[in-house]
Amino acid sequence: MRALTQLAACSLILLLAACSSAPRHRPPIVYPELSQEQSADIAVHALGLVGTPYRYGGNTPEGGFDCSGLIGYVYRLRAGIAPPRTTAELGDFGHSVGAGELRTGDLVIFGRFRPTHAGIYVGDGRFVHAPSTGGEVRLDRLSSAYWSRQPVAFRRP
Repeated sequence: MRALTQLAACSLILLLAACSSAPRHRPPIVYPELSQEQSADIAVHALGLVGTPYRYGGNTPEGGFDCSGLIGYVYRLRAGIAPPRTTAELGDFGHSVGAGELRTGDLVIFGRFRPTHAGIYVGDGRFVHAPSTGGEVRLDRLSSAYWSRQPVAFRRP
C-alpha cells in the first residue's frame, strides 16, 4: 500500500512538472516613432512635474513619483505609450540612440551593466527625473559633476 502511495505521489509530481514550462519569449512591443509634437509634449509635461515629491513606487502627481513611475505617467498621458514599470526593463525599451541623435522626449538611462536610474531628456543637455527618497522631481544637466561621471544610454520608443 505504501509503494502505491509513493507511486501516486511521484506520478502527481511528474504531471505537475510537465504542466510547467519555461516562459515563452515575447517579442518586444513596437510603437510608432514619436512625432516631434509628441516629443515636445512629453518634455513640457515632464518639466511641469518638477517639484513633485519623490516616492518609491509612486506613479502619480498626487502620490509622488519614482523615476520609472514619472516616465510611465508622462508617456501614457502624452503619447499613449505604456513603458515598462521598472528601471531595469526601461534599458530595453524602444531603441538605442546616440548622444548626437538625442531629442526631447527620449529616455536617459543610467547604469553600467543594469539600469539603475532614468529620466526624460528635455533638450539643451538637461533631463527631468525623480532622484531619490526625500527629494523631488527635478531638472538636471547631463554635464553636471555627478551625472557626467555616470554611465549613460539613450532610448527612444
